[in-house]
Amino acid sequence: MKTNKGRSGISINGNKASIRLWAPKAKNAFIKLHESGEKLALTSEKYGYWTLDTDQLKDGSLYQYILDDKDPLPDPASVSQPQGVHGPSEVVDLNTYQWTDADWNNVALEDYIIYELHTGTFTPESNFAGIESKLDYLVSLGINAIEIMPVAQFPGGRNWGYDGVFPYAVQNTYGGPKGLQQLVDACHQKGIAVVLDVVYNHLGPEGNYFGEYGHYFTEKYNTPWGNAINFDDAGCDAVREYFIENVLMWFRDFHVDALRMDAVHAVKDFGPEHILSEIKSRVSELVAKTGRQHYLIVECDLNDTRFINPQDKAGFGMDSQWIDEFHHALRITAGGDQTGYYSDFNGIADLAKSYSDAYVYDGQYSPHRDRKFGVKATDNPGKQFIVFSQNHDQVGNRMLGERSSELFSFEMQKLMAGAVLTAPFLPMLFMGEEYSEPHRFMYFVSHTDPELAEAVRKGRKAEFAAFHAQGEAPDPVAEETFINSQLQWNLPEQGDHLVMLNFYKALIALRKKLPALHHLDRKHVKASANEEQRTLILQRKHHVQEAVILMNFSVNIQNLSLPDTAQTWHKQFDSADVQWNGPRAAANAAEGGQTVPVQPESFLIFINE
Repeated sequence: MKTNKGRSGISINGNKASIRLWAPKAKNAFIKLHESGEKLALTSEKYGYWTLDTDQLKDGSLYQYILDDKDPLPDPASVSQPQGVHGPSEVVDLNTYQWTDADWNNVALEDYIIYELHTGTFTPESNFAGIESKLDYLVSLGINAIEIMPVAQFPGGRNWGYDGVFPYAVQNTYGGPKGLQQLVDACHQKGIAVVLDVVYNHLGPEGNYFGEYGHYFTEKYNTPWGNAINFDDAGCDAVREYFIENVLMWFRDFHVDALRMDAVHAVKDFGPEHILSEIKSRVSELVAKTGRQHYLIVECDLNDTRFINPQDKAGFGMDSQWIDEFHHALRITAGGDQTGYYSDFNGIADLAKSYSDAYVYDGQYSPHRDRKFGVKATDNPGKQFIVFSQNHDQVGNRMLGERSSELFSFEMQKLMAGAVLTAPFLPMLFMGEEYSEPHRFMYFVSHTDPELAEAVRKGRKAEFAAFHAQGEAPDPVAEETFINSQLQWNLPEQGDHLVMLNFYKALIALRKKLPALHHLDRKHVKASANEEQRTLILQRKHHVQEAVILMNFSVNIQNLSLPDTAQTWHKQFDSADVQWNGPRAAANAAEGGQTVPVQPESFLIFINE
């Protein structure tokens, strides 16, 4: 239905401001000008929309809506909330920014080396300018794509971002919409793509006025955060358009290169065209119009290739997805606890399966779910899977927020990095892991509603019952929890932290250099695990070049045999080398079929020459 297509909110066209509001529940609607207090009546249109063109609003004007003579409310399509989630909305002309990235081309998806970060804790400045100040550092590390945790306006100044309540508004304490535009532009100047984390499965509780306006939610389905967003129930047309336009806004007006959509398994849509598929179609239209490539990445725990299969094969057309199962298998292999959702994973055999098949569960029985789970992903290319040894969830959703730096030895941390960066998938780092940051990354919020804050505290404690966690979770509302989650930028230049940083730099550079590691050809991947030894041999190939990665997850030296070929195998990387503070380097070359001693908790990379 084309009648309701178009951007909600306020747009500036010359000296005029065009207002478009969806409020089908209202019998009358006004816009209140914050400076003067004047109220302007909106005109009722079809399908619950209200409109007005006026010369009384300009860039920087504050405003609210009044529905049926009730209390003033912020705009659900606001792009700026300078006074927080309960304050007036601000008009921002997104077309005034002077972009300098006309020659920018998005990095090819298969080349992405992703670095996930949280704006508030990445630097002491806790804003976009702080991120910009570290771009040269990220370039020197080898990063070409940053993934920014959600920036949609949330209550207060401390939040992971998944409690956002204004999907179009950029968090005021981070720098607002113009600050984000500046950051994206700066990233492009450095050759870095920007992936923005967005949340389309729920909206946060505090500052959520959507129910006053229209049928944004449905009681047909529940999510872990309450009623689902209405993508297929009565009144859903405008809701679908609202979120589709949000996607297009990030790409068109902010030049964002990719979106990572949070927990799409909680996006409920049983209509004839799934909302994700419609988003893909509309993004494809934008790409055809502008010539700029954009990617859609999803977090999905369903092991269902329908999400990432192309639309012409009955899929939703998403470009890539996070693979938590690789992380879980790797973590158990490294010696992590088998509690909660980790109970489904047995370690190194599962890790080998993930290297070969992407999904660990692709049709077999899952004890944790008590049912068969998943489908095979045989025909999906490596670029459709993103793997990691840490991320915000897997660190911050631990009760105490411990990083791998606290849970595993220095040698094991290097081995886990090797397991990720030699995988035939897209690798992702979590901020600080590259120099073994010891500060925990804990869950934090800054809700102003005392009852809600207390509910969050109690919810965190209940959440860890399945993990048999002992003690008290850090207070998520306390400012100290947030401050103690910030990276310590004096560390990368010191001792073991500097060694680890240089280790990551060298390993990332090698991944880019060697065709057998760089090209994500899943058809030439072989992974063999020895559960008794706790060793894994990963073989990858591109044209004539073959790479063999020997991994030893045990605390003993293990002897592993190189493939029996006529060629000599030449060592390219050795995590046990003394330059990485390892115990002892292996020989630089070995013949085919020769046994090589692999040091405890280490890996070796060989190629044929």
